[in-house]
Amino acid sequence: MNENKELHRGLGARQMRMIALGGTIGVGLFMGATSTIKWTGPSVIFAYLIAGIFLFLVMRAMGEMVYLYPTTGSYANFASDYIHPVAGYLTAWSNIFQWIVVGMSEVIAVGEYMNYWFPDLPQWIPGVLVVVLLASANLVSVKAFGEFEFWFAMIKVVTIILMIIAGFGLIFFGLGNGGEALGLSNLWAHGGFMPNGWIGFFFALSIVIGSYQGVELIGITAGETKDPQKNIKSAVNGVIWRILIFYIGAIFVIVTVYPWDQLGNIGSPFVGTFAKVGITFAAGFINFVVLTAAMSGCNSGIFSASRMTFTLSQRGQMPKFFSKVMKNGVPVWTVTAISIGILIGALLNVILPLFIEGAESVFVYVYSASILPGMVPWFMILISHLKFRKRSPELVKDHPFKMPGGAFTNYITMAFFITVLIGMLFNKETVVSVVIGIVFLSFMAIFYFLKGYHKTSKDE
Repeated sequence: MNENKELHRGLGARQMRMIALGGTIGVGLFMGATSTIKWTGPSVIFAYLIAGIFLFLVMRAMGEMVYLYPTTGSYANFASDYIHPVAGYLTAWSNIFQWIVVGMSEVIAVGEYMNYWFPDLPQWIPGVLVVVLLASANLVSVKAFGEFEFWFAMIKVVTIILMIIAGFGLIFFGLGNGGEALGLSNLWAHGGFMPNGWIGFFFALSIVIGSYQGVELIGITAGETKDPQKNIKSAVNGVIWRILIFYIGAIFVIVTVYPWDQLGNIGSPFVGTFAKVGITFAAGFINFVVLTAAMSGCNSGIFSASRMTFTLSQRGQMPKFFSKVMKNGVPVWTVTAISIGILIGALLNVILPLFIEGAESVFVYVYSASILPGMVPWFMILISHLKFRKRSPELVKDHPFKMPGGAFTNYITMAFFITVLIGMLFNKETVVSVVIGIVFLSFMAIFYFLKGYHKTSKDE
């Protein structure tokens, strides 16, 4: 493993933790929660719990390897070294595709949120302005990116905590309800805890999984992190339980305060919960929060995709100028290129509604297109982890940060992800995204061999 010495190690532990949180707790929770609840009712709580546990295992598998080899684009490098160079190539491109698509969905969301204050403003204008702002921050330094992400994530985290506190006040003490506690009856009073059965629960998992995408961002920041071993260990162990609390806590409050089958008629459950406890400016406040959530997702997208493009360029699989780094340690042309790619989202927001009715449909189609490419790094991390253990048993023996359960939990985790993908093929709302992912990966694999990258990889 060759450590990249051109990028600067400018990220600290607090920034790493918030980067992983910021990339994960975003529009997928604030906009995607209603879709998952529609499919499976109150039992969606367990969907988020189960998915979170398996993502923790992915993180630990990655952490076991990154702890020893903290490089930029780490899991793409692992896929190349432990599986096959084409695996690393597809992992990097999956990451790039995923984050550009997520960035586009965030741009769409920014336009929609700004319409709350400026109903006559064309939606593409605020999207363009946000991308220009975030691209500029990413070009200043990796530390500037980290600070932006830290405060974006902090806003989301504080809001969710306040929402959980307000919700618990309503549920158990009747705060905002004349002192009459709401209780837990909404969890089973409207068709049961799992009203749509196991099929609905199964279908919900695909969007739930999509909500967790971005947690592996820690593996990309490894090459630009101070004291990487200490910070990686802290970030991996600390982030997952925070995510579980924020997701499960927020979803628990939503499905307990409101009948799950009426959520589509009340607008934002976050706004409703705050309004119920007497916060009259709740709508404007939550709109601001989800606006920053969208900006956070776009910020993470620019960083992550630009670093993977940089990694490909260093391997000779992208034009050489993409590996050019400024004096401040930022890969200037990759940041610029990815930002331009995300800007296409503003145009997409204008064109798609002409063919697809409803803003929610636009969001679901664009956001879900990233689900399969977003899962590719997880599969590659797990497969690389198995190969890593087999190839280097002496390193695993006294490793201070082993994956719990080792190979056994690794196989169980892969089986879970495969099951979710199969379920997506039978759901009319997600099958298109799987097909898009398969077509994209097939095209990139063919391109890899047509360009002869497999020959140059052998010579490395």
